[in-house]
Amino acid sequence: MSSSDDDVPLGHRRVANGVKAEAPFKSAEKISKTLDKAMSVSTPKSTVEPGISIANGPLRRTSDKMDIDKPATNGTLSKRKSRGSIANYKEESESEEAPLSKRHKTNARKVVDSDSDDAPLVSKAIKSSSKSSKPPAIRQTSIGESDDSDVPLETKLKKQKAAIERQSEKEAKIIRAKEKKATPHIANGKKQVNGTKTPAKKAAKVKDESEDDKPLAKKSASKVSKNTTPAKSVKKVSKKTEEDAEAEAEEEEYELPWAKSDGTKKWTTLEHNGVVFPPPYEPLPKNVKLKYDGKSVQLGLEAEEVAGFFGAMLNSTHNVENPTFQKNFFTDFKAIIKKTGGAKDKDGNKVDIKDFAKLNFQDIFNYYDSERERKKALPTAEKKALKAAKDEAEAPYLYCVWDEKKQKVGNFRVEPPGLFRGRGDHPKTGHVKTRVDPEQITLNIGKEAKVPLPPAGHKWKEVKHDNTGTWLAMWQENINGNYKYVMLAANSDVKGQSDYNKFEKARELKKHIDRIRLDYRKDMKSDLMSDRQRATAVYLIDEFALRAGNEKGEDEADTVGCCSLKFEHVTLKPPNIVVFDFLGKDSIRFYNEVEVDGQAFKNLRIFKKNKTDGDEIFDRLTTSSLNKHLSSYMNGLTAKVFRTYNASNTMSKLLRDLQSEGTIPEKMKDYNDANRRVAVLCNHKRTVTAGHAGQMEKLEDKIKGLLYQKWRLKQMLLDLDSKLKKKRGAEFFELPEELDQEWIEEHQAALVEETRQKIEKKFAKENEKLVAEKQKPMKDKELKERLADANELAAKFKKENKTRKVEAEGKGASVEKIDGNLEKMETRIATMKLQAEDKESNKEVALGTSKINYIDPRLTVVFSKKFNVPIEKLFSKTLREKFEWAIKSVDENWEF
Repeated sequence: MSSSDDDVPLGHRRVANGVKAEAPFKSAEKISKTLDKAMSVSTPKSTVEPGISIANGPLRRTSDKMDIDKPATNGTLSKRKSRGSIANYKEESESEEAPLSKRHKTNARKVVDSDSDDAPLVSKAIKSSSKSSKPPAIRQTSIGESDDSDVPLETKLKKQKAAIERQSEKEAKIIRAKEKKATPHIANGKKQVNGTKTPAKKAAKVKDESEDDKPLAKKSASKVSKNTTPAKSVKKVSKKTEEDAEAEAEEEEYELPWAKSDGTKKWTTLEHNGVVFPPPYEPLPKNVKLKYDGKSVQLGLEAEEVAGFFGAMLNSTHNVENPTFQKNFFTDFKAIIKKTGGAKDKDGNKVDIKDFAKLNFQDIFNYYDSERERKKALPTAEKKALKAAKDEAEAPYLYCVWDEKKQKVGNFRVEPPGLFRGRGDHPKTGHVKTRVDPEQITLNIGKEAKVPLPPAGHKWKEVKHDNTGTWLAMWQENINGNYKYVMLAANSDVKGQSDYNKFEKARELKKHIDRIRLDYRKDMKSDLMSDRQRATAVYLIDEFALRAGNEKGEDEADTVGCCSLKFEHVTLKPPNIVVFDFLGKDSIRFYNEVEVDGQAFKNLRIFKKNKTDGDEIFDRLTTSSLNKHLSSYMNGLTAKVFRTYNASNTMSKLLRDLQSEGTIPEKMKDYNDANRRVAVLCNHKRTVTAGHAGQMEKLEDKIKGLLYQKWRLKQMLLDLDSKLKKKRGAEFFELPEELDQEWIEEHQAALVEETRQKIEKKFAKENEKLVAEKQKPMKDKELKERLADANELAAKFKKENKTRKVEAEGKGASVEKIDGNLEKMETRIATMKLQAEDKESNKEVALGTSKINYIDPRLTVVFSKKFNVPIEKLFSKTLREKFEWAIKSVDENWEF
């Protein structure tokens, strides 16, 4: 007689014929007092300050096994990668100096840094520069670190985070009290405003025009935010001044049209020209073939194209040597070969391709590699002509007309076919992304608009007129079955609306954060397992910026978030240390070691009890149920809003008390210090990038190069006036201790080589231009004459090394001029050292991620205006376009 699952008590696994069933373990509905008391052993009773990451942890092998005492990996070799960020600012001296990376050989790998906010680290030797070139003292601002640089930043910031949270909870109560007091009372169907009865419509209008509900652009830069001291009342003027008119015109131009209403209708009229398809496949030359077991094989065009996908990327060993990538590719490749009539040898005999190891793609790689090199070597004029032709063909697709207004379209190109790579250890990496045909694409366009014509011989899948959607076209890709959308560009009004709504939602959370925290702290002690799990999850999401996570199918990447954490993803180290180790968003490894509240630690022990690998820790909680609970506090509140709120609120508090003085680079360092604290306080961390050491060496060379130039300038002073050695002291003219003769000679050789390369490149460009204009190119004799400058430089260095004297350079050289150049050089060195210190501090923090995705851009604008730092130093051109709504809508007094 078989028993159903209902007959089995919760908290036990089904057992049939002595064999444990596959059904996962389910926690009991209630937590018994006995269990609760038992789990209190070794758990601190008092709570600790809000948790901060205390370690990123070592990278481990997949063979390491997870247990309760020792943290281990969850089976991935992928390191925590840094998110790509958009460059903040360029060092002021960049264009004035030659790149030293070309001058001095280094053993470090050539790695491109993904965080252009950061400058490479400088060695300790560089930091201890000579007396004459000391950088400006690093000031301590109100958010600065203590003098004890040996104390970890996380330790210093624990109390600061607790203070910020307490302050935010108090502010939430004050905000709600003010709003309650300001809410008009309803009497006899009418609302009372300021003690007088007002018709409901009029009262509504008064409310709508309140500071909170106005479009941001209407909060004029001349007004002070409601969070600041009100401006003194001024007499009403009957006539508008010319300045007033100009200000109003500017406000109207940058008014946020979407801030007025949150309705479902997004547009009335919409016109666009559809999408751009990738070019058709160009067959390989007849002499380029795939080889199988040492013999060339003939393939159908579709199969040949797929072989080309793999062959073209043989230099990407990370992918092509990945067993999962190989397996998935080979599975799809065999299916396509079969579909297209099979593979044949040169005599037309069938070739059965069944062993991946016997495939040889080298000839295909060589062909595509030579094509890449050929395109690189094209004359500049030809490259420009090709680009111009491409731009002209794509011009009609760049813009759409949205409610009679021209708006830039985002990615209007249909993704070309290829091999799916994914991020991290994606299980589908290597599968073939098939070509998208017009028959798969649905367009969204206005009813009265002209529907774009599909390519000849094709038709669209469907044409919709959905004015509640902001997409222009969509299709379903074949790898994960996801829908791809063509949307407006980041700097369009609609995209601005999305960003605005996101940050306003986080801004609204500050009104409710005290109640939410009070409730989850209380529910963390609930007898109901579901309530305790939910409360603990909210605690982890709020304190440690964990993502909520969604359920995944078997064929999807094993990425998890808080709600979907499994037994093996969490390791507990008494008394209250928790190690998280799992694949997070985009299959990127999340590893964090954190100190948690004592009750949270006890709860995690309870949730893990009687479970094993594969069992969910929060087995009575789902993302949807969590978000449903959160929405009871505030309409539209979801778990992800906490990340944005905590980052923006923290930055706001830091900037409120910040006093930033000095040069622009010094102010930039203050901003980055605040940004870095946000990233640490909110646990937005990363592992040190593989290229960090290489970048450090390059910057070391760069600063050494400046120190060498500075030393040469000092020697020129002696050439002009030898008595200066006595007046200024011999120490002033000594070679900096960071430099030695061997390095100097290598550096000099690099400078000579760089000069030579510049001359050759300029000569080649001028010849290209002459050829394009159908004139005779210059002869090699001209190049030899020009290269004499490089030879003279080499001879000059040789003489200086021998005589230890440097002749004054330049027309009208004087002591005053060289002293001026020395001062400029010291400023450049100081600036670079500030950036180097920034880089060292940022090596475990991705500032770009925090700044672009989590910190309200209006806070960066406040910093820019408050401390007179050009917004160009803080936001790249792309970001200035994306956040135009923020730049134009707030003044220096605005608060989050």
